Amino acid sequence: MYEFNPVERFVAGTVGAPGERTFFIQARTGARVVSVVVEKSQVVALGERTKIMLREIKKSDPTIVIKSNDIDDAPLEQPIFEEFRAGVIAMAWDAQNSMIVYELRETTGNDDDTDDEVVFDEKDLSVDLLRVHLSPTQAASFAKRCLSLANAGRLPCPFCAIPIDPNGHLCPRSNGYRR
Repeated sequence: MYEFNPVERFVAGTVGAPGERTFFIQARTGARVVSVVVEKSQVVALGERTKIMLREIKKSDPTIVIKSNDIDDAPLEQPIFEEFRAGVIAMAWDAQNSMIVYELRETTGNDDDTDDEVVFDEKDLSVDLLRVHLSPTQAASFAKRCLSLANAGRLPCPFCAIPIDPNGHLCPRSNGYRR
């Protein structure tokens, strides 16, 4: 189990060229760095859900201050060692400490799409787990980076919306002519 409470830096980042990128979530405190592989869709979902959660937190408690920070555009910490690949991601609001808690659990071979309740219990944890505690301001910065990172890939074709590779693509809307 990797726990960061507090965390100095929590970011999403990529390695590779657009269309072949590997997405990472990285947490750092001091010299301790943990990098977890995620899917692009998970990065988008984290960014969107964090924005929604922050909006709901602000509605429920107007005394919570969320500062507008710039996006952390610095590259991922080097060297990047994949600790595990995230399968299940959870977010929760810790009202007692005014922190958002993110949990990324390793994907396993027996993960399936059942509607069973997911419970993270450290006592019988047989897979890796990353738990990170963020202030609302840190979470807002994280959400901005997630969404900008996901939109920084290949441009969509104006006709079919399929991402265009650097050498073009066969557009189904133009009867297979290369665009």
